[in-house]
Amino acid sequence: MIALAPRLNRIKPSPSSMAGQRARALRAEGRDILALTTGEPDFDTPAHIQEAATRAMAAGQTRYTDVGGTAALREAVAHKFRTENGLDYRTDEIIVGTGAKQVIFNAIMCTVDAGDEVVVPAPYWVSYPDVVLLAGGTPVFVDCPEAAGFKLQPEDLERVLTPRTRWLVLNSPNNPSGATYTADELRALAAVLERHPQVWVLTDDIYEHLIYTDGGYATMAQAAPQMKDRTLTINGVSKAYAMTGWRIGYGAAPAGLAKAMVKLQSQSTSGPNAIAQAAAVAALTGPQDFVAHSREVFRQRRDTVAAALQTIDGIDCTRPDGAFYLFPSCSALFGLRTPSGKVIASSDDWIMHLLDSENVAALQGSAYGVPTHFRISFAAGLDVLEEGCARIARARAVLSA
Repeated sequence: MIALAPRLNRIKPSPSSMAGQRARALRAEGRDILALTTGEPDFDTPAHIQEAATRAMAAGQTRYTDVGGTAALREAVAHKFRTENGLDYRTDEIIVGTGAKQVIFNAIMCTVDAGDEVVVPAPYWVSYPDVVLLAGGTPVFVDCPEAAGFKLQPEDLERVLTPRTRWLVLNSPNNPSGATYTADELRALAAVLERHPQVWVLTDDIYEHLIYTDGGYATMAQAAPQMKDRTLTINGVSKAYAMTGWRIGYGAAPAGLAKAMVKLQSQSTSGPNAIAQAAAVAALTGPQDFVAHSREVFRQRRDTVAAALQTIDGIDCTRPDGAFYLFPSCSALFGLRTPSGKVIASSDDWIMHLLDSENVAALQGSAYGVPTHFRISFAAGLDVLEEGCARIARARAVLSA
């Protein structure tokens, strides 16, 4: 076997991707697996977006595009930022990638070197720390407890910043907790960052349109304009428009960083899929009623599942403000035993018990830096979610002291 580069040992496979793969493998073995792991809407991509892809193919738009995205899509992204977020970006300040994850990867690989630090509030999306590690940097985790709404507090940010800090990563609404920062909360964090000019902000806004509160959405460069020249704002079409498989994400940043990210992308994947880019233009510039409709469906599912889980002894489930995940605490179950005598000592044990006893696939909170909790996606039909809650209740019922 060929020798693998040591840097590969710094990272692990994405737990969420592996969980989905595991669920599919168990189904293939004949088990009745109910997967509550999927981080993607269960709706079809809207028809007008699919039709735009068909038209693009018929028009011969099937060749290489500019590395950083087609002019049409970068203009559509600039228009989205201007009209929805009050942010003015030129097209040379915008990069389109093969999913938002690639844009994040590009940014970290372009700016982080050995010994550099990246502040990652916990709970965090599973890929942030591993991308930092692959670049040779050091993820600096900051616990954001549920009592603080799973949100980073200014005093905790101040405490961990050093001359080696290169980035603060903010994900709002957050995966897995659904925590959503207000404009005032972002301004309070910006006040800290103003004293540390070497620190940039990577704000992952991929769940922007899935917010269930009435306060509206805020992103760092909008809430604190003085931070715009030190902010990379990342978004995409995957969650809002049910386009996960189309693999289109985008980011906006000062031109120097955007140019560097395009340079890196030119030697990795080159330009994103031409047809998917045409579809993304239709998503951003076409009818937006799908977004509002799907948000209301997700809101109903959130309320139903949170209420059901809250009735289960030992599960504490608060309603998130955004995204499509619930992040309940299972710490009250620690110390209980399964019928086989296995002690539930962590969220990992609880997740394995759900899978073994009731064929429910969920995700352990330890993958997100919070081992006392577990993640459930409510991006599934109500019938599936209600059955999932019933199975979780049965799995809890067989535990004993």
